[in-house]
Amino acid sequence: MKSCQPLVPSVRCGAMGAAVAHRSAQGGATVHTRIPRSPRPLLVGAALAALVGGLVVPAAAADSRTAAEAAGGSATAVTRAGLDPALSAGRGSWQPVVEHEAENAVTTGDVIGPGREAYTLEAEASGRTAVRLDAPGEYVEVTLTQPADAITVRYALPDAPGGGGLDATLRVTAPKVRLDLPVTSRYSWLYNQYPFTNDPDADLLHPDWWLAECGCVPAEQPEPVQISKPFRPFHFYAEQRALLGRTVPAGAKIRITLPAGAEVDWAVVDVVDLQRVGGPRPAPYRAVDATRYGADPTGRKDSARAIEKAIVVARHADRPVYVPAGTYRVDRHIVVDDVTIAGAGSWWTIFRGRSVALDEPAPDGSTHTGVGFYGKDAADGGSHDVVLKDFAIVGDVTERIDDDQVNGVGGALSDSVLNRLYIQRTKVGVWVDGPMSDLVVQNSVIVDQLADGLNFHTGVTDSVAVNNVVRNTGDDALAMWADGTTNARNVFRRNTVQSPTLANGIAIYGGTDITVAKNLVADPLREGSALHLGTRFGAEPFAGTTRLQRNTTVRAGGRELNWDIGMGALWVYALERSIDSRVLVRGEHYLDSTYNAIMLVTEYGKKDELSISGLEFANIQVDGAGTSVVSARTAGSASFRNVDVRNVGWAGVNNCGAFTWDFEKGSEFTLVDLGDNDGTTTTPWEPGPANWLSRYTPNTISCQDRPAVVAPPAPSPWTQP
Repeated sequence: MKSCQPLVPSVRCGAMGAAVAHRSAQGGATVHTRIPRSPRPLLVGAALAALVGGLVVPAAAADSRTAAEAAGGSATAVTRAGLDPALSAGRGSWQPVVEHEAENAVTTGDVIGPGREAYTLEAEASGRTAVRLDAPGEYVEVTLTQPADAITVRYALPDAPGGGGLDATLRVTAPKVRLDLPVTSRYSWLYNQYPFTNDPDADLLHPDWWLAECGCVPAEQPEPVQISKPFRPFHFYAEQRALLGRTVPAGAKIRITLPAGAEVDWAVVDVVDLQRVGGPRPAPYRAVDATRYGADPTGRKDSARAIEKAIVVARHADRPVYVPAGTYRVDRHIVVDDVTIAGAGSWWTIFRGRSVALDEPAPDGSTHTGVGFYGKDAADGGSHDVVLKDFAIVGDVTERIDDDQVNGVGGALSDSVLNRLYIQRTKVGVWVDGPMSDLVVQNSVIVDQLADGLNFHTGVTDSVAVNNVVRNTGDDALAMWADGTTNARNVFRRNTVQSPTLANGIAIYGGTDITVAKNLVADPLREGSALHLGTRFGAEPFAGTTRLQRNTTVRAGGRELNWDIGMGALWVYALERSIDSRVLVRGEHYLDSTYNAIMLVTEYGKKDELSISGLEFANIQVDGAGTSVVSARTAGSASFRNVDVRNVGWAGVNNCGAFTWDFEKGSEFTLVDLGDNDGTTTTPWEPGPANWLSRYTPNTISCQDRPAVVAPPAPSPWTQP
């Protein structure tokens, strides 16, 4: 496993580079790298003013009460990842959940946002907007579009003054329903530098690191560094769900209220999800009932040994294990191999565990354990033929310790299926370590993680994640990391990713013949993009054909705080190797990107050694980009066919290339126009949808390094001619 190494003192904030501590993986892998930062160029043609623009986003809609009341109490608007569902048809998860953004509901609270700058409540909210309730009796009220018997509320509460969180309740009322929903900020509010702390009064965790995001480029970082406290608060949100006890009909109103005598000064309501759950699932045929061996559905005693006994009996008889409805306390890993464990449904069968400190570190470096189901280590042959389905795993992890194995599901699981799971408050939802093959993760929900949502790590092959929802992760939501051993032929398909607070929505670190298709990714916050391909973290090279097909991103492409430049909704990054295998990008929709739609970049210190080539873009729609469609900060090439563009802030490709400024040879990056690319004219460097590509091909230098953001209008359906 990797360890986090401090930044060497010689790496400083300079004219040509900055430093970033970015993405830590399961075993600890914070990597501090030099970042491409261009010199200020000479003027080329039109003035290339390298101005840092303020972040501008569309103004908030008028008071949401007015809109809802004007509709005469009609059903509250339904969204998917804060987006009109018509704009993501056939993409993202198809789980039967009806999502309502709080800002679209009737409310007596205050709408906060929109806003996209990190370390703010509105930036972490779905859709970058939420509702703040800061007086007892204030509420958010949703009118149901469909019957529902279960509710999930995504919310934020203040932290305790000294950290550690506060507990409170929100009142949920509906016809014949009144319940107090327990909520907490215990699992929220991280601060400071990676790997972060729960202490708002902490000094710098790594005072010897160059302080990324300091805004000091090109000057040297001052010594000693002065910070204001709390320093860089983030990871504000959590979610709580509850069964309503009855089916509330369509047209009825559900109200979430900050009650009288509230234990907190305010609460922010972001999203209200409603669905029909129904009753518990029955036991599979001939199943072994875990309660017969001592599993306690009241949660008063630890059930780990009882479940292990049931597994032994089930394996001997070649039967599944059934864990009936209840809450089962499990404070350590349960090792599974050649067995099916089925619950009564993720709303009914819940494995809940505490984070337990070990007397001495485990051989893998863990200092804690907690609730989780693990395959055997790959070095010991791994596990095979495992099915885990229809239950929830709810952990108690409040701090990120990368050496700890405190994930919901882990180990090596070949020829296995994870189905209809709900995983919350572990460090990583699903982290599997190969070599292993043929794992399917499907129909599951992973939320409120301190690190990744799901990671196929090192030598995972022929595996699929499909129809999952991943929200509020503290690192990459979905990742494949070919760490030392290549991943091959894996697929991420029809998943919905929302609001990762650090890193990327979907990240691919090397691998052979990888496919990312029909996913919906919304609202990445900082140090990442919606979709990312990177030769990083010691990953094996990309090989074969990498396919990005028919994904939709929305409100991505934010400001990279360490580099102080705008990112793309798609970010391709050559850090340790060139990217030169075939990359097919087909049918993508990049909607409302804060900066670029597409960013191609090579690490500045290797700009003359590495390049990005082999990218083929076709049948792309870009609706809204605050700056340019393409930012090319690398040597190499890409081709474009049938790319339709509208509502783009700046004309022309930001074609900085490798920053050598050879005006006779042109940029080191070549853009190949294969035709049918719409939204172009011959007017350079003017706000609007003009000239996003054609004038600057094949290789004219056209580096508009940091143009001011021009906020686009909201995306809308695309009418084909």
